[in-house]
Amino acid sequence: MIEFLNDYLPILMLFAFAALIFTGFPVAFLLGGVGIGATLIAFVAGAFPDDAFYTIPIRIFGTFSKSYIFPAVAMLLFMGVALEQSGISREMLKCLHLLFRKIPGSLAVAVTIIGVLLAPTAGMVGASVSMLTLVALPTMIDRRYPVSVATSAVAAGGTLGLILPPGLMLIFLASRLHVTVGEMFLATVVPGLFLVGIYIIYFIISGTFNPSMRTSQEPFETIAGRQLFIYIARSLALPTLLIAAVLGSIIGGFATPPQSAAVGAVGSLLLMILNSSFSLRKLHAVIRGTLEITGMVILIVMAALIFSYPFRFFSGDELVRDFITILGFNDWGILITVMLITFILGFFIDWIEITVITIPIFFPLLTALNFETYTGSPTLSVIWIATLFALVLQTSFLTPPFGFALFHIRSAAPSWITIGSIYRGVMPILALQLLMIILVLLFPGLATTLPNTVFEIND
Repeated sequence: MIEFLNDYLPILMLFAFAALIFTGFPVAFLLGGVGIGATLIAFVAGAFPDDAFYTIPIRIFGTFSKSYIFPAVAMLLFMGVALEQSGISREMLKCLHLLFRKIPGSLAVAVTIIGVLLAPTAGMVGASVSMLTLVALPTMIDRRYPVSVATSAVAAGGTLGLILPPGLMLIFLASRLHVTVGEMFLATVVPGLFLVGIYIIYFIISGTFNPSMRTSQEPFETIAGRQLFIYIARSLALPTLLIAAVLGSIIGGFATPPQSAAVGAVGSLLLMILNSSFSLRKLHAVIRGTLEITGMVILIVMAALIFSYPFRFFSGDELVRDFITILGFNDWGILITVMLITFILGFFIDWIEITVITIPIFFPLLTALNFETYTGSPTLSVIWIATLFALVLQTSFLTPPFGFALFHIRSAAPSWITIGSIYRGVMPILALQLLMIILVLLFPGLATTLPNTVFEIND
């Protein structure tokens, strides 16, 4: 029995999780349940030593107590929820539409830029996409935007925050791939802004050739002169400066991620006061929303750790790496295989589970790949691969028929909007995503030049 468990328990864990994921239960419960079940079976059978069994809670506690990630997660989420609950995000949309009203497809362009500015809310795919769906989609429909274009703008804007600093996914990726948060942030700036640019070009072209979008350019309200300046400063400039301060302090090394995130949280409260939207009821809603999302993140991470500990104890990670190695691929083949696995996993589980479970499994395999001559150094190779991971995960969440972002749009959108129209709308966005991944694969400097210039990486 012990020999059987030593050989096959990781495989049984994978099959059990794969089968249970279609039951509709929350992924965190499934991961934790499979992990606890496997651990208990191995312990009762004598395959799991007592000392290893009793140290599992200590290891989980150590992960949370020694990591800078989780305080930063809570504060960044507080910042994002405050911007959303206070109505600042809606005011930002109105302000951007006012500024870009002469541009075809101005509302879609504004929604895309909102996705950039509200990157801190992109802690979970569902939270950011659902927020944009509720804030922007009804307005776009009222302005006679085609449903496919409106939903594609929401999907694009809602997932952009995943790959743009200070997105939480980038902080997790940096931790798991052993690069600094500043390096990870800088690596995604150029690809992320390039994506923003081609999204905007697409929406402008759509607006140019679509009569219904050309007749919807009147702003929500007409403001001019000094009043316009004050409105822009309050609704757009100050939130942008706040996010820039959080990002700049981390990249510049002036503050740790938790310190910068704390500044962002306090700054978001000040913005609520300046916008006359602060109240104890709003503060309660912000704190509650932050606790709910933070609790969800912690629960998922805890479940992933419970699953990964017995999986790795019984050499499941080595089993996966050996399987990929015996395929006989060269370095490029292994890299693309890992990215394809990550892409498929993104259909079923969120980025938190992927970064906590799968990236540590793949990390030794990826660091053994020889891309030094291609990127310039081993560290730059890891930064480049980390950027590819971020882009692949974002693309996975947008891909029919399983994309998380698409289902969250459907659940938050009016009932008459069909999933088919959402699928049709996202196809051009998906093509642009694939173009960006190919460009980063072919031109690693898109991801490595900025961090190398700022930090002078030489190894």
